[in-house]
Amino acid sequence: MLKQFITYFCIILIATSCGNLSGPKKPENLIPKDKMVEVLIDARLVGSVNGTNKRLLEDKGYDLKNYVFEKHGIDSLQFAESNDYYTYHIKQYQEIFDKAIDSLEHLKNQLEIQKKKLDKERRHKELDSIRKIEKLKDSLLQLDKKKLDILEEETEEGKLARPLLEKDTLPQ
Repeated sequence: MLKQFITYFCIILIATSCGNLSGPKKPENLIPKDKMVEVLIDARLVGSVNGTNKRLLEDKGYDLKNYVFEKHGIDSLQFAESNDYYTYHIKQYQEIFDKAIDSLEHLKNQLEIQKKKLDKERRHKELDSIRKIEKLKDSLLQLDKKKLDILEEETEEGKLARPLLEKDTLPQ
């Protein structure tokens, strides 16, 4: 009899505890979907900052823990309530996440394009520098060749070649 009572009591307890399936109430200060997308994007970007960059940002006065909230004019309670609401309404939350992911993918693609452009410019500058060095080298080689030609002409005509350096002269 006691076992039956406990069994029925547990069933009733479970049934009544699951009675509130309407989910959380819509908060008065619910963050709109488009703003929630921006908040999630910024939260992801701030979360991806690595150690060195994190220190640089903190040295410049950014409080990374509250940066996203301050940027969007919200507080952590408002975000938590909105997040709970959207989490329960999964279709709306999925829309928000899909937009955030699309925006992050677009940003990633833009950054890759910009990186390729900067790499191309850097390589172009390096090649220009190499070409300038090669031109300078060629002109120095031509200058040396002209000096040698002049020296050869002077020695063929019977003139003594002038010493190139002081150490090339004979002691007196």
